[in-house]
Amino acid sequence: MARVKLADGELNYRLDGPEEAPVLVLSNSLGTDLGMWDTQIPTFTEHFRVLRYDTRGHGQSLVTEGPYSIEQLGRDVLALVDALSLERFSFCGLSMGGLIGQWLGINAGNRLDRLVICNTAAKIANDEVWNTRIETVLRDREAAMVGLRDASIARWFTPEFAEREPAQAKRITDMLAATSPDGYAANCGAVRDADFREQVAGIQVPLLIISGSQDAVTPPSGGEFIQQRVKGAEHEVFYAAHLSNVEVGGPFSQRVLDFLRA
Repeated sequence: MARVKLADGELNYRLDGPEEAPVLVLSNSLGTDLGMWDTQIPTFTEHFRVLRYDTRGHGQSLVTEGPYSIEQLGRDVLALVDALSLERFSFCGLSMGGLIGQWLGINAGNRLDRLVICNTAAKIANDEVWNTRIETVLRDREAAMVGLRDASIARWFTPEFAEREPAQAKRITDMLAATSPDGYAANCGAVRDADFREQVAGIQVPLLIISGSQDAVTPPSGGEFIQQRVKGAEHEVFYAAHLSNVEVGGPFSQRVLDFLRA
């Protein structure tokens, strides 16, 4: 693990893979950390220099006063790659990371080679959902995070996967319980306020959208909406719930790799 100093704190990151390889940035979902991509690393590092980081408010990265915005989180990514002298990169983000990817595609497409957004939408849920969650987390704090962890198994994974791979499901959901309540609530605000429905057509870099057929949080219809508006976008649907990269690790990794290397 390593740190990059931003204007208001430090961003935790990790670089794996050959120094001379093209760069791939991976962005975590709400309530996880860079470890959510562990399954992908052996495959991705065969061809890419993989940069993972803990989004602001998560893991070992800075926690600042919220609410955050997706623009702020996107600018964190640009500050990170700039600090590491990485001019161009491909980007793969899941859920909240997919919103960050959309912002980058719309506003910093000149820096991107290719873009993958997973289990996401141009607009995720409604204000009431996020405001209720923010209120609960800031009121009950650590107890609320434990409650979210216990509820997340059903949201993040299909029942079949949770039963077949309990240790893997626990490893990922434990990240949620360990997340700062203040950081989590601030990121909920960023997701709540993000709405790219009118802007997503501005993405002009090659785009792959991945959805989970059993994902109640961001169903495939959200991916279809984006595909219909971004010229040439590809859309892949796996049998999975919200964390498709964990649930269908091998096929997910290969589909992303095929797209990035096309």
